[in-house]
Amino acid sequence: MSDLVLRTDSGGVTQLTLNRPEKLNALNVALFEALDDHVSDLESNPVGVVVLRGAGRCFSAGHDLGDIATGERLPRPNYQSHVIERLADLPVPVITAVHGHCYTGALELALAGDIILAAESARFADTHAKWALTPVWGLSQRLPRRVGTYKAREMMFTCRTYSGRQAEAMGLANQCVGDEALDAALAALTAEILANSSFSHAANKRLLLHTDGLPVAAGLAHEIYHGEGRGPDMETRIGAFTKKA
Repeated sequence: MSDLVLRTDSGGVTQLTLNRPEKLNALNVALFEALDDHVSDLESNPVGVVVLRGAGRCFSAGHDLGDIATGERLPRPNYQSHVIERLADLPVPVITAVHGHCYTGALELALAGDIILAAESARFADTHAKWALTPVWGLSQRLPRRVGTYKAREMMFTCRTYSGRQAEAMGLANQCVGDEALDAALAALTAEILANSSFSHAANKRLLLHTDGLPVAAGLAHEIYHGEGRGPDMETRIGAFTKKA
């Protein structure tokens, strides 16, 4: 696979690292093709948790403007949005770890994470309007669901930059920690998730995806009649708890 996205596996955690540090991990077609390869493998061979982060000084400065200016050759129409959607829909928890720049297209990619963990150095912005562009990788749908429609409008209309702490306060990031504590916080978070049932994680994620946007009554009916119930590890987990108690 291409070294534009590096993969490491340890203890049930797969870490995917955007690896164009000399270009601030700007997102070009080749990088998305590398990410696509990893996502395809993870769809066929699920792990416990997936972490997405960036190498070097930042998560990503965003969509490579040079690529946009010269015209991108995509493998198929809407290619990047499909890769991001498949990453978001993996049947395992996906964590985005953000330090430094996370602008526009990079924010759209970061929003694929079920959880966003931000360093204090993180800087989030949607600058589509600065370049006379509109989102095509999911931001108009995922951002309002995280921060509320009117905060999303503020971000989209002003192109303002928000710190990691501001992102935490508005609900864009689940947690913000000092840069020196990012790896430790990430390890603690993944350990908490891995301690719980992978069956439940996958089933709960499907419930959330399938009921998003439904009226409450329809969502409740889906949970009751289409929820996946007991996992194969339920008896073992309850037995271990009762024995310990």
